[in-house]
Amino acid sequence: MAQDTALHGIHVPLITPFTRTGDVAAEALEALAHQVLDEGAAGIVALGTTAETAALEEAERELVTDVCARVCRERGAVLTVGAGGSGTRGAEAALRRLADRPEVRAALVTVPPFVRPGVEGVVAHFARLAEVSPVPLVVYHIPYRTGQQLDAAALRRLGELPAVIGVKYAAGGIDQDTVALLGDLPDSFTVLAGDDVYLSPMLAMGATGGILASAHLATARYAELAAAWRAGDLPRARALGHALAALSAAAFAEPNPVVVKGVLHAQGRIPTPDVRLPLLPAGPGAVAEALERLERLERPGQPERLEGPERTGRPARG
Repeated sequence: MAQDTALHGIHVPLITPFTRTGDVAAEALEALAHQVLDEGAAGIVALGTTAETAALEEAERELVTDVCARVCRERGAVLTVGAGGSGTRGAEAALRRLADRPEVRAALVTVPPFVRPGVEGVVAHFARLAEVSPVPLVVYHIPYRTGQQLDAAALRRLGELPAVIGVKYAAGGIDQDTVALLGDLPDSFTVLAGDDVYLSPMLAMGATGGILASAHLATARYAELAAAWRAGDLPRARALGHALAALSAAAFAEPNPVVVKGVLHAQGRIPTPDVRLPLLPAGPGAVAEALERLERLERPGQPERLEGPERTGRPARG
């Protein structure tokens, strides 16, 4: 792992499109992967939450990974694959299966959900995974899904483990721990924004990019935002950041990824807007609102007013 494994820029956690018969629409997935890379994504993520991974069968997960690996091999793009689980042994097995996939640059591993093992248990879990993983690890910190909160000190401890290269930070907001973590990072440890509406302030504080479901919908603009903060173009970054936060809010008005799929289908980019139970398809109003936000991005000089989750203090969540 002597190579530069740091993750930068916008990474899109791809949805899993379905055909009208309910199968994985592999051709649509491949086209979608190429599209987001064409528009400036630094990489793609296979088998994240947005992919409805829990609702996929093992053969379907393999198919999704195969498609994403082929695209990234052709394009020289970064492929991250979701792995892990509530138990350490299961997470080890999932990571070992990546050994035969040279295209995989990192594994996105959730803090063990439901178990709530405490900080020491989480550190021991990732220490064990760091010993056996064939690829670098990105910790997925999303306490409103896992039930396990980690403060800045705990995340630094994880960042000091060998093979742990970063964190997808989706803590539900920006607080003292966010500021403390970004102000004092371990060497070679990066922070990627994971709550879509907070991408711009996270970049302003030192995050190197984001893993963002809403970046399916305006990939070039999200990449432009990351580039603007990196270049120090503050007026452009602030204006674009507000506009994209409004789009992200619309994309998460209903459970992820139902609105994203509804928009992609309306654009003709996937064959159906279908999701698998327990998710239900997005309502037409939510899809129409997201499409309107996309259209506003192309209207120069139009101010954006945030609506939806931000007004109630609820983040757009991955």
